[in-house]
Amino acid sequence: MIGKIGIRTTGALAALWLGLATPVLAEVKPVVVELYTSQGCSSCPPADEYFHKQLARRDDVIALAFHVDYWDYIGWKDIHADPAYTERQHTYARAAGHRSVYTPQMIVNGKDHVVGTHPGKVEGLIKSHFKSSSAVDLSITRDGNQLRIKASTDTPAPMQVHVIRYKAAEKVSIKRGENAGRVLTYANIVSEWETVKDWNGRSDLSTNVRVKGDAPIVVLIQHENGGPIETAARIK
Repeated sequence: MIGKIGIRTTGALAALWLGLATPVLAEVKPVVVELYTSQGCSSCPPADEYFHKQLARRDDVIALAFHVDYWDYIGWKDIHADPAYTERQHTYARAAGHRSVYTPQMIVNGKDHVVGTHPGKVEGLIKSHFKSSSAVDLSITRDGNQLRIKASTDTPAPMQVHVIRYKAAEKVSIKRGENAGRVLTYANIVSEWETVKDWNGRSDLSTNVRVKGDAPIVVLIQHENGGPIETAARIK
């Protein structure tokens, strides 16, 4: 029998179903924290550690580590880096009117930018986003290799639907570059990121996406061109 996993983010408590098991309470409107990091960045390990030991373990936060490639030239090529993740960070920078990007950087709900080595500021931003409401109602359900995404809103706007997969944790032995000789643990390493749908919100959204494997699945509904994330849901 193929089990079904579903999650819904609304103003009430959500339930996550696994097969015919008793419902388990899941996160309600989790806050998305994106970490932009690199294995070749000497300033990144403290942010990576905070991300791994604190943010990645929380159910009310969806923590996503995007490894960028612009430090690869220093002497160590980040094995998890992808030029697409670098471009995502540049998109955020353009939206915010910034001329450059840096690591370690954390972006909270696609809106607030903060240095990743300032956990107090990160925690403060997370708390502030818990108090905000979303204009989008989102639900996701997985049945075998099919991910079904449904969403609705009373406030139409140009938005995009992103599907992300990540690896929970991995230790990496750095051989060269600024972190040479260190063994570092990385968490919630983004391995796949795809924009699967453009949505204007004028009618309800219902779409299927083919998925495979056991890696966690995250769905983000985000305003286009590096805008705020309206809502997110996750299936672990």
